[in-house]
Amino acid sequence: MAIGEELPELMTVKEVASFLRVSPLTIKRWGKRGKLPAIRINARGDRRYKKEAVLWLLGEIKKET
Repeated sequence: MAIGEELPELMTVKEVASFLRVSPLTIKRWGKRGKLPAIRINARGDRRYKKEAVLWLLGEIKKET
């Protein structure tokens, strides 16, 4: 099984933070900096992240280390 196969297509801030093992605040900061684009849903503006974007970011993080 490949990394991320079990992930939903759209992920919450908490789900992404847990998957990448970082703080939810870090995920929000990356979104503001354009490192991980968010999709805003509903009237509150909740953030969702595409699985492809999260996996791409994971590949970028691995390249840096």
